[in-house]
Amino acid sequence: MEDFRTVAVLGASPKKERYSNRAICELKAQGYDVVPVNPGQTVIEGLPVAANLAAIGRPIDTLTIYVNPTHIDPLVPEIVAARPGRVIMNPGAESPELARALRQAGIPALEACTLVLLRTGQF
Repeated sequence: MEDFRTVAVLGASPKKERYSNRAICELKAQGYDVVPVNPGQTVIEGLPVAANLAAIGRPIDTLTIYVNPTHIDPLVPEIVAARPGRVIMNPGAESPELARALRQAGIPALEACTLVLLRTGQF
């Protein structure tokens, strides 16, 4: 499997019970370069938070999404413009519009759970 070291977490939450927060913690524990993305936060789990994907300022190997599809669809142009190496749409974040746009842009995407992928060595 490829080495997807820089991981942006779109929809990152400071709330411990949220799956996005759990993913941030697990990614950090496994040594990934994690970039939480949330326009309403500045720090999550001790990491500086990017307000949007363009603010990251470096290539994104993996974009893992924890955002409701009604909020994802307006972000499709920004996601495609970021040119991530791959996109993971976690359960509840599946968007046919995003999947179609990624396919057209040649960006690999999968509907999967980041936590399961990490815990089973498939990330």
